[in-house]
Amino acid sequence: MNRSRLALLTSTHAVNDLYQGLVPALLPFMVLERGYSYTAVSGLMLAASGLSSVIQPLFGLYADREPRPWMVPLGFCVAALGLMLMGMSGSYWMSWLAAALCGLGIAAFHPPATVAARMAGGTSQKAMSVFSVGGTMGASFAPVLAALIVGGGMLGRSWLLAAPALVMLLVWWGCTRHDARAASAAGNTAARRVAPQARNDWRAFWLLCAVIVGWSIPYVTVISMIALYVTRELGGTSFQGAATLTTFTAAGAAGTLLGGWVGDRWGRMRSIRAGYLLAIPALAGLALAGTPALAWLCTLALGVMLFLPFAAQVTLAQDYLPRNQATASGLTLGLAMSIGGMVAPLFGMLSDARGLRFTLCTVLVLFCVATVLAWCLRNREREMPLAEAGAAPARS
Repeated sequence: MNRSRLALLTSTHAVNDLYQGLVPALLPFMVLERGYSYTAVSGLMLAASGLSSVIQPLFGLYADREPRPWMVPLGFCVAALGLMLMGMSGSYWMSWLAAALCGLGIAAFHPPATVAARMAGGTSQKAMSVFSVGGTMGASFAPVLAALIVGGGMLGRSWLLAAPALVMLLVWWGCTRHDARAASAAGNTAARRVAPQARNDWRAFWLLCAVIVGWSIPYVTVISMIALYVTRELGGTSFQGAATLTTFTAAGAAGTLLGGWVGDRWGRMRSIRAGYLLAIPALAGLALAGTPALAWLCTLALGVMLFLPFAAQVTLAQDYLPRNQATASGLTLGLAMSIGGMVAPLFGMLSDARGLRFTLCTVLVLFCVATVLAWCLRNREREMPLAEAGAAPARS
């Protein structure tokens, strides 16, 4: 494991996902200051997240063709530029285009950075979990930063939100400018480090994508509705609803780290299968909870178990497509995970018609299907190139 390179990439992930979190964090201030409707702000969110998810696999294909280390810093810098222009633009359509630009930067960052993090971490699942949590931590700071910079009718100060990206750009340049080899490796792609005999297993990869789609639907549903569920269905206070949502997010970060540790100690397939299996009773308990306290406990368990397979799924996708690891990252982290957001309006209509508890029960059934598919997944060891394999210690 190259710890210094992993730390650098984790830091860039935190900065990149900070801008991903700043897009929804700016929307309430735009409603207050510019009078945008809910439809208008939904359009801005679609421009940033929807376009990012759809185009991310294309950036993965581009990154797979040859090493492109510059895509990592360019990605978070473009995201910062788009976010800054989104806050400063007076026209709605200029803000919409700026939000789309922000989404493009976020999409360009993830495929090469995820592959580089895998290389820096070697065979360690914990390394990928650390890299993933870096993004979570960055996104969690977004609401606070937005309130400090643009709160009180100060959207014109959005240019200050570009500061984290500028600082990270200087750090990146300082860490890579004297070592061309390290700079290339930090933004390298799988095409250069793949074993000559390696073959893509597209059939297994698409099965994994189906599993991730089944994962993303409960995740988006819970994170979108848990606060309302606690307050409206269970009679909790607004503070209890917010606390439950915060718990789910924090538990997800803890579960990601725990999943990396479990994957290193007992194998990534066990972390995947255990995560899906143990999340079922947690989700069932949440759907059937009768009090806010019980819902909070079930949400805590659900956040940990739901994210237990996260890092392992990323590395497994890359090993299913050893010749297109950036594409694998783009499809799994981008398109497959975004489907949960795309179908969210359908579950919103279901909630309006039958209630949030019924929606959670429906999502539970879908998650059970995803769990069955997860148990059908098979491990695939990373196929190292001959030079790497020769350097690896022999195992008895």
